[in-house]
Amino acid sequence: MAGNETVAAQRGIDHLVLPARDLGALAAFYEKLGFTLTPQNRHPFGTANRIVQFQGSFLELLGLYDDSLIPASSETAFNFAAFNKDFLEKYGHGFSMLVLESADAKVDRAAYEAVGLHLFDPFHFSRNAKLPDGSVVTVGFNLTFAADPLMRETSFFTCEQWAPELFWKPEFQRHRNTATGVTEVVFVSADPKSHAGFLEGFSGCIHQVIDGGIAIDTPRGLLTVITPDAVYNRFGRAPMGPSPGLAGYLVGVADMGACESCLEENGIAYDCREGLLVLDPATAFGTVLAFQAV
Repeated sequence: MAGNETVAAQRGIDHLVLPARDLGALAAFYEKLGFTLTPQNRHPFGTANRIVQFQGSFLELLGLYDDSLIPASSETAFNFAAFNKDFLEKYGHGFSMLVLESADAKVDRAAYEAVGLHLFDPFHFSRNAKLPDGSVVTVGFNLTFAADPLMRETSFFTCEQWAPELFWKPEFQRHRNTATGVTEVVFVSADPKSHAGFLEGFSGCIHQVIDGGIAIDTPRGLLTVITPDAVYNRFGRAPMGPSPGLAGYLVGVADMGACESCLEENGIAYDCREGLLVLDPATAFGTVLAFQAV
C-alpha cells in the first residue's frame, strides 16, 4: 500500500462502538452526562445497543444479550459479535471499533482493494428500530470491514444505511449537555507513524505530523494517533484499553456551561484542561472522554 496515496472518496466519522459488559449501566452513565439515548435495539447476532445520535454521526453503546446467537467465525468473514465478546472478556469495557461513513459499500470495497487494504466478506443486516413516536421500522446496513495488521484489537469498517431517513431523527439529536457531534477520535500507539498508511487508505485523507504522533483531518472529525505519553500530557489520564488501539474521543458542545452543569448535578468528576472537560477513563467505562466547545 502506498503510504501517501489517497482514494477517490474521503470518509468522515460515522460512529464509535463503545461496548460494556453491563449495557444498562453504560447507558445510565451516558444519560447522566446529558445525552439523549434511543430505546434499546437488538441485532440478530446476539448484541444489543443504545445510540447517542448527532447530525451525521453517533455513539453506539453496545452489549451482549444472547451468546447463543453469535455466529461461528470464519477466516474470511468478520464476526462483529464475537470480536466484541472477546474484547469485553479481556477489557470489560472500552472503545473497540471506529466506523466511517459510506455512500456506497461497493465503491468502498473497490477503493480499498485499489490501495491494498485487507478486507473481509461483505456484510449486510437489518434490525427493528423504535422511532420517537413509538412506531417500529426496519433499518438496514451494508458494512465493509477492513483490518490494520498493526492494530489487531481494534476493528474498522464503513457503514452504508439502506434507509437513512428512518434512522436519523432530530428528536434523538437534542442533548441536555448541548453536544453536537464527535470532533476527534484518539488512538494510542508507541509508533504512531506506522498506522499512517492504513488510516490514509481507510479514510481517503492524508496524515500530518503533530507533536507526539500524527493527525488525519476527515470530512467529519479528526483522527489522531499519539504515544501513551502524549495521551497523558494532553488529557492528564493514561489510556486503559489496548495499545495500539482506540484510547478515547472528544465531543463538541455548543454550551460548555450547560455541559458542566450536567456533570456537576449528576456527580460526574471532571478536570478542566486546556479548554477541555476531561473525564477519568476509570469512570467513563475505560475510555478517555473529553468535551470541547464548538
